[in-house]
Amino acid sequence: MSVRRSRRAGRCASTSTVALTLVLTLAPFAAALAADALDRFLADLTSWRAPFTQEVIDSAGKSVERGSGTLLVGRPGRFRWEYTPQDGGAQLLIADGKNLWFYDQELQQATVKPASSALAATPVVLLSGTDAEMHAAFEIVPQAARAGLAWVKVTPRSATADFASAELGFRDTQLQRLRIHDRLGQTVTLSFTRSVRNSPLLDSELQFTPPAGVDVIGTAVAP
Repeated sequence: MSVRRSRRAGRCASTSTVALTLVLTLAPFAAALAADALDRFLADLTSWRAPFTQEVIDSAGKSVERGSGTLLVGRPGRFRWEYTPQDGGAQLLIADGKNLWFYDQELQQATVKPASSALAATPVVLLSGTDAEMHAAFEIVPQAARAGLAWVKVTPRSATADFASAELGFRDTQLQRLRIHDRLGQTVTLSFTRSVRNSPLLDSELQFTPPAGVDVIGTAVAP
């Protein structure tokens, strides 16, 4: 594997984690506001679609990657995260209800895990899962409001989760930021715009078939 390919693979692992301990010193009103924002966002949510920009900051605070993409959520249990970095090929993370797929166009490689075993692999599960799954998989702690947003911190209960913690920032009932902290000290920030709630989604948007010639790691669960 070339040095560039090795670095690319490392960044992909961080990005896909898609890749969420806190000392709580919040005012009760701020805590209630943040918790209420998350509850109101998820209430009656069946689908959600939003374009986003993404930035990756390394452990030294340096910006190492920027790009853009689209996030689709179909509750319960399905989502599509499609992302293209400025300097590379498209990446795709899809939960189809049975499997969690990650596909990297540049590496020509797809990885698949059973959705049940990858429940805490990405904080997007917080948006797509049921209320019971959400509270079983994550510790959810309101944060102080900042930058005009009400924040909630989520931490996976599983020690084997691919990320350490994440923060969700809301303005009114709209999710505007998703900040993911991985276990290598990197932070991935997604900024959402022009979100659409409860619009129809095509089944094909939430399914994945590996293209011909792509290396597949793992075994998909049959429908």
